This record gives sequence, structure tokens and C-alpha cells, in this order.
Amino acid sequence: LIGIAPLEENVIELRASGCSLAEIAACVGVAKSTAYQWVRDVPASVEDDAVRQRRKAHAKAMSEARWTAHRAERDAARARQHAAAARVVGPLGERDLLLLGAAIYWCEGAKSKPWRRDDHVQFINSDPGLLALFLRFLGACGVDPSVPSYRVSIHESADAEAATSWWAGRLGLPADRFRQPTLKRHNPSTVRRNTGTDYHGCLVITVPRSRELYWRIEGMIAELFERAAGAGVEKTDRDA
Repeated sequence: LIGIAPLEENVIELRASGCSLAEIAACVGVAKSTAYQWVRDVPASVEDDAVRQRRKAHAKAMSEARWTAHRAERDAARARQHAAAARVVGPLGERDLLLLGAAIYWCEGAKSKPWRRDDHVQFINSDPGLLALFLRFLGACGVDPSVPSYRVSIHESADAEAATSWWAGRLGLPADRFRQPTLKRHNPSTVRRNTGTDYHGCLVITVPRSRELYWRIEGMIAELFERAAGAGVEKTDRDA
């Protein structure tokens, strides 16, 4: 196996032990087509099932041992990058919140169309962190949490009442500002992963009488786009 990469070598060992292409792909995390390219000239074992299962378990254990160190190194590198990135953030001032809020709204919020103007602020998301950031943005714009209405959008097979309570508690929102949940029709033939006790649906935040706020967001986004297309990013004192 001289000259063969460790991962490819491992795939060849699994094939020789009698594993199918599907089993190999699942075990080492490559596509079946990639596994086939590596083992197309390697005959699969024809040993009896008991021996095959023992050899398969042994090969899997070898693979796990081989990749344990790699995963530990990857996780450590990820933690270092997280820590370095976190140091860049620092305190969030009003300008930071306004620019961040406008940007995430333009990505996730309801927007008017040239052929159908509907200037109002409505934001929907399932990420509590992003929703908390958007609420901070509203606060920077002078909108108190008691002003918007809130609504949970969730599959009908989930517990909508529990999800409503969860969102209110998680984000510190007034329960009396929540409206009737919107239930999505459940399709039994669809394989969904957003199920169980950790599934809380999406939260819809609607700001009443928000036409001028929507225009402010439009204005900030237009200026951001203009500056991005202009002279580039200004250097901060830290970059200088």
C-alpha cells in the first residue's frame, strides 16, 4: 500500500474485509462513487457471515482509532479559530447593532417588491441567537419588546403551545403579545429532522406601523451596498 493515502488505504482494508460500498461510504464518510473508484479492483471477501462481521468490526475499530487523533486536532483548531474570532467582536455599539440588524433583516425579513410595495417590518427565523440580535436591533431603533406581535410557525405534529412558551421564556418576550400559532400541514412521507423536544418551530416578529422603520432599513442597506462597491473597507486602528 505504498503511496496510498491513509483514507484510501482504510477503504481498501474495509473492502477486503467484505464490507459493501454503502457500508464503506458510511464508515469513512466518503461518497459511494469515491469508494468505488478506490476499490474497484479489490475483490470483496466471500467468507461466512460471522467471520465477515468480525473482520468488519475490526476494520471499523482500526478506522476509528486512526481518525481519533485527526478529530481531536480538528476540534482544537476549531476552538482556536472560535476564540480568535470572538476577540474581534468586542462590545456592540448602537452603530454596530443598526448595521447588523439591517443586514440580517435584508437576508431574512419580509421585503417589498418593485411591483408590489408592502413596507412593513416582519422577521422570521428559527435561530434564537439571530432573533435575539434582531430584537437588540429593534431596541436600537427605539422599538420596545412590548410593541411587536409574535407568532410561532410550527408543524401541526408538534406542541405549538409548548413552543410558544419556550420562545417567550428564551427571549424574554411578553406572553400577551403572542398571537395564535401558524400550523404547517404535516406530510407523513417527508423525512424531517426538526422533530422532538428540541424543535420549537420559527418565531415571526411583526412590528406594527413600521413603514418608516422599513424605509430606514432600506436606506442603510442601499448605503452599505454603495460603500461595498466603492473604495473598499476602511482600515481600523487595529489593522493599521
